[in-house]
Amino acid sequence: MDIAEKDADVNVADNLRTVRTQIAAAAEAAGRAADEVTLVAVGKVQPVERVEAALEEGQRVFGENRIQEAQGKWPALKQKYPGVALHLIGPLQTNKAADAVALFDVIETVDRPKLARVLADEMKKQGRSLECFIQVNTGEEEQKAGVLPSEADAFIATCRSEHGLNVTGLMCIPPVNEEPALHFALLREIARRHGLEKLSMGMSGDYETAIEFGATHVRVGTAIFGERQKPTG
Repeated sequence: MDIAEKDADVNVADNLRTVRTQIAAAAEAAGRAADEVTLVAVGKVQPVERVEAALEEGQRVFGENRIQEAQGKWPALKQKYPGVALHLIGPLQTNKAADAVALFDVIETVDRPKLARVLADEMKKQGRSLECFIQVNTGEEEQKAGVLPSEADAFIATCRSEHGLNVTGLMCIPPVNEEPALHFALLREIARRHGLEKLSMGMSGDYETAIEFGATHVRVGTAIFGERQKPTG
């Protein structure tokens, strides 16, 4: 099956409506309002046509993992569709910080002191004050980015007081083979200690559980856009 045939099998508008309905139901079950949960549609490694189908359906909050891919896609789309808010949800190298500050509206993956310092400097240079989420490695996985839970309190305080970052929330990606609820509960507790109201947690397979534990942002890709297309070349 070629890409065109795969695209024909994916109805982004229908998928988006289904996800929105499920978010609303999960919020209601948790005693929350549906509008307390922001759907971040994850368009990484997806054809522009699929992303544009979501835009046509009124979706305006998107997440991207890679700076270079986002640079090739979003400047034109932002011009065509006003009101887009773009979240960086992938690891950020310090040498790409200037590009990230210029293109994105929210950085969800602040995870180390050097990056916090460089981001703060770039925001001052560019006259932008982006919302920042601290990424917490709740599973303490060696291969995964994020500050360790035991170091999160000090790091959050440093980001705010020393670097002056606009830290509004926390983000996590639970280990694949562990119960996500435990990680969502941990992230919620760290946020509570710091008076942070925003929690970016939950993806296509577990966003309903994340909403039960207080997620304000859920990052959903496959459930909306179908399987990711592998980049060629």
